[in-house]
Amino acid sequence: MSKVKIIPFGGVRENGKNMYAVEVDDQIFILDTGLKYPENELMGIDVVIPDWEYLRDRKDKIVGVFLTHGHADSIGALPYFLMDFNVPVFGSEMTIALAKLAVKKHKEVKKFNDFHVVDAGTAIDFNDVTVSFFQTTHTIPETLGIVLETAEGNIVYTGDFKFDQTATKGYQTDLARLAEIGSQGVLALLSDSAGAGITGASSREKDIGEYIKETFKYQDGRIIVASVASNIMRVQQIIDAAVAVDRKIVLSGSDIEQIINTAMELGKLKMPQDILISLKEADKLDPKQVVILETGKMGEPIKSLQQIANGDNPKIKLSDQDLVFVTTTPSYAQETEVQKTKDIIYRTGAEVKFISDDLNPSGHANQNDQQLMLNFMKPQYFIPIQGEYRLLDRHAELAEEVGIAPDRIFLTNKGDVLTYDQGELHVGEHLDVGNTMIDGTGIGDIGNIVLRDRRVLSEDGIFVVVATIDRKKKKIVARPQITSRGFVFVKTNHQLMKQSADLVEKVVQDNLDQKEFDWGHLKQDVREKLNRFLFDQTKRHPVILPVIMEINQHAKKKTKNKGEAKKDSGSHKKEAHHGHGRGRGRKRQAEKSKQSN
Repeated sequence: MSKVKIIPFGGVRENGKNMYAVEVDDQIFILDTGLKYPENELMGIDVVIPDWEYLRDRKDKIVGVFLTHGHADSIGALPYFLMDFNVPVFGSEMTIALAKLAVKKHKEVKKFNDFHVVDAGTAIDFNDVTVSFFQTTHTIPETLGIVLETAEGNIVYTGDFKFDQTATKGYQTDLARLAEIGSQGVLALLSDSAGAGITGASSREKDIGEYIKETFKYQDGRIIVASVASNIMRVQQIIDAAVAVDRKIVLSGSDIEQIINTAMELGKLKMPQDILISLKEADKLDPKQVVILETGKMGEPIKSLQQIANGDNPKIKLSDQDLVFVTTTPSYAQETEVQKTKDIIYRTGAEVKFISDDLNPSGHANQNDQQLMLNFMKPQYFIPIQGEYRLLDRHAELAEEVGIAPDRIFLTNKGDVLTYDQGELHVGEHLDVGNTMIDGTGIGDIGNIVLRDRRVLSEDGIFVVVATIDRKKKKIVARPQITSRGFVFVKTNHQLMKQSADLVEKVVQDNLDQKEFDWGHLKQDVREKLNRFLFDQTKRHPVILPVIMEINQHAKKKTKNKGEAKKDSGSHKKEAHHGHGRGRGRKRQAEKSKQSN
């Protein structure tokens, strides 16, 4: 009897960042390695990827990464994963092509080339486990679900899916294959919950295409269309609509050209040769002949639209003749940004239209689709994945409605280990799985303390105090100088600044008068007392940075730098870890000065 473990590293109780590990005896199968875009409180963070620390000591057990489709929530973290684990990657032709684009952007892994193209007819044997695939419908061609055939039954991961009877070749679901998988016996089903809140029927892609054409047809001015770069189906519909009304297309976004070229090379996208033009060429045309396809950084267009509306994009300016047409469905985490962007666009005089206001263009299964998948699979155990808790919970309710017992449904959290042992699936140990945040070139070097400081800085500002002391004479050489940014307006708060300087002067002198002087204690004392005082006066908690410099006023006359204090950078990081002024017992030359950060 095989021992099976299922571990979500992301994708549960959140939007995106899909990554699931299935451990069968001594083999680990990684299903997707996705990212998610940061929520509003993650200040300055570019993207968030899963935390796979648990896998580092088990890297020899990982047989490969199996990808369902080419969107960022499935492949976005792959380059970072490959930096730690040199394992083969499997996916459909389109998925692998987009995965290669993502990997080549990172110099650490740009030479990685252990990619393997699979399709719905592929079956790969890994000792006692066979991995096979089935075709599903999503907004990108060649989306696949994954089946792990074990001695205990099939473990099925649907990936993103929906059912659409009008889907064209490359997007169609193989219903016969779904029935076959279900008839073989499904031990556990991991199924997409992102659309569990959709009660009505999802809009057919055929109808969405017609809607986009109608929108283009009755717009007299320029159209700025926002779409996710890797949503190949939507991009095709935009191209078809532009051709139908004789408009030219300008591509705007860092990823869109590469993705379009890749899709065209693979025959997944059809486009007339003369339809693409540059912005300079567009400026010479009548606005009613122009469509600007805006996909933004990393294929997420909302923030790019906001930059355009704010006038921060030097190449694209909005006018009252423009239509901003949003054809993507933003995640719930971006709802605040979406409403803010809409308001800013309206201020420019341009018109705003969201496709989601009239249709349900989601690429995810609605409630009926989810129940249909459950009936196809008839799983012994059901694990809702991909969605906030409310969506997982609703999906669980839908499963109960089709006859799955509540005790066989698992609403998991990141790090929960579902273990199948002795004929039962149960929650075993729990792993400490957090988030890994990417900020610029930094990977995982931003933690809760840094985020907290960023939040405090954004809310209450910073308060810097500089004092110069002569420790031998036990006196303050210069009255404390105070600098404030983002806390209060200094010119109108002279009294507060004076009282703060008085307080710091007293605290510093008290510490100098102590028999045992300690740099760390001095700065901590300044911080604590000043923090209490400022909160009493303003009800705010700014970041307080005390900078204490030491000077020896008995310098030799021949010394050129007499009385000059050497200043330290005073960075917060150094202050936090090295603020106690190590080496204070060393003998100093008279002409030198010292500053403790």
